[in-house]
Amino acid sequence: MISNRFARAFVSVLLLGVACLGCEPPKRKTVSGPRIAVIDLRGGLPETMVADGLMPIPADQTYVGLIRKLSATKVGDDVRGIFVRASDQIPLHAAMELGDALYALRKNGMPVVCHSHEVGNAGVAFLLAACDERWVSAAGDVSTVGIAAEVVYLKGLFDKFGITADMLSMGQYKSAVETFTREGPSEATARNMNELLAGLRAAWLGYAARALAPADSAAVLAALEDGPWAPPAALRQGLVTHVGFEDQALDSARTRASTDETEHIFGGARRDGAGPDVAELVRFLSGKKAISPRGRVAVLPAIGAISMNPGGPLGEAGIYAASTVRSLRRLREDEGVKAIVLRLDSPGGSPLASDLIWREVMLTRQRKPIIVSIGGMAASGGYYIASAGTKIVASQTAIVGSIGVFGGKIVFGEALENFGVTSHAFPANPDPKLKGRALHMSPLSTWDEATRGRVRDNMKHIYDLFVSRVAEGRRMDPGAVYATAEGAVFLAEVGKARGLVDEIGGVSRALALAFELADLPEDAPVTVEGGGETLLEMLFLNDEPAAADVRAALQRYAVEQGRGMSLFGEKGPMMREALSDLSGAVTPLVQGETVVAALPYAIRIQ
Repeated sequence: MISNRFARAFVSVLLLGVACLGCEPPKRKTVSGPRIAVIDLRGGLPETMVADGLMPIPADQTYVGLIRKLSATKVGDDVRGIFVRASDQIPLHAAMELGDALYALRKNGMPVVCHSHEVGNAGVAFLLAACDERWVSAAGDVSTVGIAAEVVYLKGLFDKFGITADMLSMGQYKSAVETFTREGPSEATARNMNELLAGLRAAWLGYAARALAPADSAAVLAALEDGPWAPPAALRQGLVTHVGFEDQALDSARTRASTDETEHIFGGARRDGAGPDVAELVRFLSGKKAISPRGRVAVLPAIGAISMNPGGPLGEAGIYAASTVRSLRRLREDEGVKAIVLRLDSPGGSPLASDLIWREVMLTRQRKPIIVSIGGMAASGGYYIASAGTKIVASQTAIVGSIGVFGGKIVFGEALENFGVTSHAFPANPDPKLKGRALHMSPLSTWDEATRGRVRDNMKHIYDLFVSRVAEGRRMDPGAVYATAEGAVFLAEVGKARGLVDEIGGVSRALALAFELADLPEDAPVTVEGGGETLLEMLFLNDEPAAADVRAALQRYAVEQGRGMSLFGEKGPMMREALSDLSGAVTPLVQGETVVAALPYAIRIQ
């Protein structure tokens, strides 16, 4: 066994390495007086503090941290202007909330100058709402083309190769199985998808129009769905105000703010060139946060597909039952934490993991308020968890619902026979009626009717349990939940009308509600908790990890950090996120579960 002495020694080595790196700390550039706040969005808006390496992302460099900074910025302070390096990889819900914060400053007279190399649907809406100067590089691209969805159906391909999809679903709108069992959408699925996309389009266009002059609104909104535009054309259409280089845009911001001083407050290099904070590292390694002299609100990110353990095919980040339950218990017992904001963005996944986390959220809300803040989506298993919150606050474009389950298997027996590969089953019980039962998870044979009935019964149990959990968490009549279930997905406004959401708003509104319910002042401390499974969580799963556990953890960590999406170049992070939603959602099937509570498709509006 590996003793605690090893654990302490391992941590000591890490700390010594960091201490050496900081033996000659760089001199910090102190910025005071009038200045321009620089926000760099090109690296994305991380929801969690977990980075690719050992060091955590500082809390003020997370999405919540940025929103808090902008909320505290006042016109008339030393910050005289804001310069934003915009990006085309910001999801729509985040672009809208961040744009709201900048629009409030802009409306009160603060210059907001933004520059981007490439922007898409969400990026242009952000520029229109947030920035009074909208710059794009001359060789860049303005790819605002409107919103559409394409769903691939594999039944025709399966038929050609003799592959059978033996799958079931609970809920007429739970359409994941249709990808494998149909050559096109069912009428119910098509209706639900069209309603969803129409709602997203209305929210997107409405947001983009908020800062436009009435005389320009119609033409600009038409241009949003008629791209892609070359920069000069985008300028003529009113989508951008300037075409030029980043340094030219920054010079314009300096002129308007009457100062040459800049301070990087988010993204890019670590602020002020500061090295790593050793105290912050100690707290990170020990799993403890700084103790505040007064009550605080803790933000716990829960991002990605839901599973019992790590192990998705892409090594994607996700919501793991063990680590999430551990975090909720720790925050519940921490007397300094007066309220929790569970920052949720998930397409669902394992019903078992969802149920275990649901239970911890329910126990936590009996002790202190736990506000669920939904960013992009809380669908299926994601909503399963959300329903346990004290209150649910969802962004305007958030997707909620998908209350339903599906499951099954892909059968390759006939396909293999086409290549001369045959199989023969040897059931231990001679009763022919039980042969199919013993082989019910075999990828070589389809279900017989008795086995199919048993699987359907089990799936119905999970579906009924899902509905009962939502009813208990939301204090709704189960009949009302069944009426809004069936696997249908809704935008937040529709979800609110159906009792699935309490308020429409972003993380700033969720924090305000947490302060209110916990009877805390608005300037009370806010901490961002870790998320995902870090290297140290992999290593120190218990007090006495075995040597094999350590070796396996190190190997798993190395593999996960080595996996990338280099095939997609600079679009890699965006593609990885979209593919992670899909692959992560079916991970429970790979890990041996037979039922999945997940959104049938991935939706990412960039």
